[in-house]
Amino acid sequence: MEEIKKVSNENFDWNAFEQELGLYDQSKEQITEAYDKTLSNINVGEVVEGTVTGITKREVLVNIGYKSEGVISVAEFRYNPELQIGDAVEVYVDSAEDKNGQLSLSHKKARQLKSWDRVNEALEKDEIIKGYIKCRTKGGMIVDVFGIEAFLPGSQIDVKPIRDYDVYVDKTMEFKVVKINQEFRNVVVSHKALIEAELEAQKQVIMSKLEKGQILEGTVKNITSYGVFVDLGGVDGLIHITDLSWGRVSHPEEVVALDQKIQVVILDFDDQKKRIALGLKQLTAHPWEALDQNLTVGDKVKGKVVVMADYGAFVEIAAGVEGLIHVSEMSWSQHLRSAQEFMKVGDEVEAVVLTLDRAERKMSLGIKQLSADPWESIETRYPVGAKCTAKVRNFTNFGVFVEIEEGIDGLIHISDLSWTKKIKHPGEFTQVGADIEVVVLEIDKENRRLSLGHKQLEENPWAAIEAQFPVDSVVEGTISEMTEKGAVVTLAENVEGFCPSRQLTKEDGTTPKAGEQLSFKVIEFSKATKRITLSHVRTYEDAKRAEIAAEKAEKRAAADATKSTVKKINASVEKTTLGDIAGLAALKSAMEAEAKKGKKAAKDEE
Repeated sequence: MEEIKKVSNENFDWNAFEQELGLYDQSKEQITEAYDKTLSNINVGEVVEGTVTGITKREVLVNIGYKSEGVISVAEFRYNPELQIGDAVEVYVDSAEDKNGQLSLSHKKARQLKSWDRVNEALEKDEIIKGYIKCRTKGGMIVDVFGIEAFLPGSQIDVKPIRDYDVYVDKTMEFKVVKINQEFRNVVVSHKALIEAELEAQKQVIMSKLEKGQILEGTVKNITSYGVFVDLGGVDGLIHITDLSWGRVSHPEEVVALDQKIQVVILDFDDQKKRIALGLKQLTAHPWEALDQNLTVGDKVKGKVVVMADYGAFVEIAAGVEGLIHVSEMSWSQHLRSAQEFMKVGDEVEAVVLTLDRAERKMSLGIKQLSADPWESIETRYPVGAKCTAKVRNFTNFGVFVEIEEGIDGLIHISDLSWTKKIKHPGEFTQVGADIEVVVLEIDKENRRLSLGHKQLEENPWAAIEAQFPVDSVVEGTISEMTEKGAVVTLAENVEGFCPSRQLTKEDGTTPKAGEQLSFKVIEFSKATKRITLSHVRTYEDAKRAEIAAEKAEKRAAADATKSTVKKINASVEKTTLGDIAGLAALKSAMEAEAKKGKKAAKDEE
């Protein structure tokens, strides 16, 4: 190492130095003044140009020709990550010396003082400028442009949809000023505007080379509920959801993913509207063409329910090959129901092919055919006279529809519900969903309907009823219901009769009410129509007639007895003497007068 030479200070006048006596030819003030003349003249509040002399992680050193360098926070240069030593920058002089004796400069303030003029100039000249993206905000980003906070809408960041805005924060990008609000000093910038012109030129080139049927490679750019947008290298095309797969697709995400590279075929395009229709499924053969040629009607197939409707279910037996199971082919039952009662989307089902049209690419299926038709053996399973339990399905005015088992229905006519009870509507006798015992009366195999009876479970009681309530007999009954034509009378359990209004009047002239118990006379009994006609009036009128008849009979008997006595007297007169004649004549006259009087009384009564 080179030896350091020591300077001898033996002859230096330290006393004069300390007293500042005659060391220099000029005074200290003169020397300071001369030094200051060698420096730049700066004024506080002035914007000057300086040179970057140093860059650290925290600070940027700038020389503006002053006796000291200014220090500026590196954060003020975030908009310009390419800053390097030697670059000229504008700075604002805050003070010649701060509390630490340091020159205080600000690049941010220098930019702000000229920023409004520069941003307006950039708009007028359609100039490309640089900006620093500071943070996210609602609908876009905040960009530092010349020290001004400008708004960058999300739609103006790029030509493709942005999925993650955060990746752009703290980045410096090029922009164009697209809008300025002078009143509120709002600035809107766009990055998308820089590349649109270039893309438009690319689109023209690409569109000019397109042909229907052409196969291209693209990148999935965006996925919507109705389709997929594919970037074909500067121009976008749409694959409609129906052109993604031969099978049913609920959402395009089931087939493709964002940023996925896929092969597509051009189905159609519009030069004017720049619209391109793409297809993905068209790159593969239609599944119907690959369907097993040996498949025929009657074969069993398996598949998955893909769509449900009230009228049936669509079952996919292969990708893009579907068959319809109509609700009528889901059960042997003739009751129309919703298909949702039998299956749901996603169910794996087995079915029988009912129809197959390869030209129209249509197929109908059935699942009830997997089990035997219950009507094929109806005569042996439910012969006439067979007794069984059925479930009430619904009513009509004339009867009750019941189901013996799935697919086997029958009708109980209202007249076959009860031997004795008068039923106006089946709802009075039973209810929907209830079980009811029945007897098979008749089989209609062609129309798949059984005639059933309920009352036939018991013997016809009308023979016994006729013996219990013969015509002209008087019985006790309770009025259960009053109608316009008369009264329904309960005579015994399940035995009713009917009393017409004209036969219902009581002896005192009043009309009885429901619930009253009276005597009735059976005036008619019809076993065929199962009708008992009653009369209350006859119960007291017939008694009067009988009493009157008895009195008449008694008077006739008395008159007949008098006639017999007179005859006897006449016969004996002939045998008497002349002396007795006068006495007998008087007796005869008296008896004849009495007889005449009796006859007159009887005639008056008649």
